[in-house]
Parts: sequence; C-alpha cells; structure tokens
Amino acid sequence: MIQYFVNGEADMVVEKNLVINNPHGLHARPASQFVQTAGRFLSGVTITKGDETVDGKSIMGILSLGLECGTEIVLRIDGDDAEDAFSYLEKILIAHE
Repeated sequence: MIQYFVNGEADMVVEKNLVINNPHGLHARPASQFVQTAGRFLSGVTITKGDETVDGKSIMGILSLGLECGTEIVLRIDGDDAEDAFSYLEKILIAHE
C-alpha cells in the first residue's frame, strides 16, 4: 500500500513497504544504481529496515543495511518530485535480477 502525505505547503511524501526480490539482495551494483537514480531527484529518500533508517542517497548507508532477498523495508520519499522518484526507485528495489 502506498501512503501519500502532504507536508506544509507543497511537499509530497510517498511511503511504501517493499520486499527485496533480487535473489542476491541489494548488493553493490543495484545499490549503486539506486543511489545514482535517487541523486537525480530533489526529494529526500530514506530506506528503513527494522529500527534502522539510512539516507537513500548514500551507498554506504544502503549497504550497511545488508538487504538480502526477502528483506522487508520501508521506502520513504519526501519532496516535490516524490512521485516521480518513487516510480523509478521502487523498480530497482523489487527487481528480479
């Protein structure tokens, strides 16, 4: 389920629970692709696994989560281009490589 929020005036927040589907997890190559894609957008991007939340624009942060196949995460994108960013970033996280 995707949740949309409006913060203040124009900020959009998109948040969704996802499961990592890549049999190898979110290893260096897809994590790098995620960070590069996230960097194209102005919105803030975070990934939460359990009690740990990291900046989705930080390769070290993402790799520190140890996202293996089957891991449940929360992808949160906050900003004016949140919907566009979400459409690209979700595909990377749930891809079956």
